Amino acid sequence: MAGGAIVGTADTSRIEAPVTLKAYLMCAFAAFGGIFFGYDTGWMGGIMGMKYYIRQYTGLPYPGPNASADEIAAFVLPGWQQSLLTGILSCGTFFGAIIAGDVADRIGRRWTIIVGCLTFSVGCIMEVASTEYKLMVVGRLIAGAGVGFISAIIILYMSEIAPKKVRGALVSGYQFCITIGILLANCVVYATQNRDDTGSYRIPVAVQFLWAIILAGGLFFLPESPRYFVKKGKLDEAAKALCSVRGQPLESQYIQDELAEIIANHEYELSVVPQGSYMSSWTNCFKGGLAHGHSNLRRTLLGIGLQMMQQLTGINFIFYYGVVFFKSLNTISNPFLISLITTLVNVLSTPLSFWMVERFGRRNLLIFGGTGMVIAQYIVGIIGVTVGGDHGADTNKSAVSAMIAFICLNIFFFATTWGPCAWVVIGEVFPLPIRSRGVALSTASNWFWNCIIAIITPYLVDKQYANLSSKIFFMWGSLCVISVLFAYFLVPESKGLSLEQVDKMLEEVSPRKSRGWVPHETFASTMHMAKSHHSGNETEVVETHHAAPNKEIV
Repeated sequence: MAGGAIVGTADTSRIEAPVTLKAYLMCAFAAFGGIFFGYDTGWMGGIMGMKYYIRQYTGLPYPGPNASADEIAAFVLPGWQQSLLTGILSCGTFFGAIIAGDVADRIGRRWTIIVGCLTFSVGCIMEVASTEYKLMVVGRLIAGAGVGFISAIIILYMSEIAPKKVRGALVSGYQFCITIGILLANCVVYATQNRDDTGSYRIPVAVQFLWAIILAGGLFFLPESPRYFVKKGKLDEAAKALCSVRGQPLESQYIQDELAEIIANHEYELSVVPQGSYMSSWTNCFKGGLAHGHSNLRRTLLGIGLQMMQQLTGINFIFYYGVVFFKSLNTISNPFLISLITTLVNVLSTPLSFWMVERFGRRNLLIFGGTGMVIAQYIVGIIGVTVGGDHGADTNKSAVSAMIAFICLNIFFFATTWGPCAWVVIGEVFPLPIRSRGVALSTASNWFWNCIIAIITPYLVDKQYANLSSKIFFMWGSLCVISVLFAYFLVPESKGLSLEQVDKMLEEVSPRKSRGWVPHETFASTMHMAKSHHSGNETEVVETHHAAPNKEIV
């Protein structure tokens, strides 16, 4: 191999390099990016229920001690402001995620995340400085672009550096950090809710600077993805990066085999779908048919659809509008506390997925979790339209408590299945030439539907509009039925496979047969045989790659 890196042909019978503590710690730190996602999801829903914030942004006076129930109910942000303030972040993240795919291929995974942290900080400054909704909207749009960079590329980076045996568990750590972010946001909002000054909302917003400093600072000390270096043709640097993330010396057979497989897989993909102009590099994501075989289109639709289905489970309705919804139930004295409890359920449930995703697999968890959410959400809806309905002083408090219990059960099913698994799968299904753009498109889909839900939900539940109230859980439950069908027919099982083996599996079998697929050859051996056959000498030793170490592979 050019540049001095030695690469052999990978052997499927070889044992994978042992997973080191360093690998765990690197992925755990990278997963810290989920804090951004979760914290920004959590604080907006909380401050929209704060008295001072409502007065500041609407000019309405506080309801007096003798105010009627209608006057108290009217003291809320208008539905259009709730939609705008919540949805504009997702709009920014949508475009940020799309742009991040290109940036990650040009400057690397690490530097793209650092740029995202800086962009986020600029938006955060505007949010802290705002005293009316216009500057807050612009700040959330810019901060959203930063979150889009981070949310798309963190998954890409983690998937590319994590050992295959624990990749699902480590990438699930991203979802766990999202839940921690939501919890932290709810804790800060709970602590500042009764302040009668701008600190009530400025303190929760300003805390976000801490996450940006920690993540951007730490990434300076982490290695770049070895697969990024292979994509750029920098094979010496790829070998060094792989040694760093695997904790093995350069001459280790583990390193030689894995690097050979990464390079051969990349060469194979380029031979099938060559890289071309800027636009063709995007259109490559949509080449191929819908049947199994080498189809980038099928993988792209899988990633986009999976992230859409994750959002359509309705989970962010609870975290964005939980305080407002719990207020509407009338029997709850402190909706902020209930919102904090639901967030705590989310945090405590997610770590179970670290074990479940590697024990039961991605596909099974998605089917199981979706079914659980269907049952829980339908029960919430049934109770809400019968004994748990709003009847003023005669409202059945026990029924409302049962609704909250099943909402918590719904969160449990999401946190252990669809929450982490959707991120795990999109990090695994794309081949290297389109991986950054494929993950970017999938993440953008998440934020697009996040935005749609954030915008329409106030109009669905607000008494001035559709007034669905608890009936909205029938809608979420029905959408979860679609999510279950999507997982059953379209999601493959990728547990225990390397990214290159996932690529091979997707070519050879349909999703419903993927669980029984086992690796039978490597890309390195396939490419070696193809080159030997082409040379007319079956015994000729052919190097895996001949490119100069600093030239891009084309």
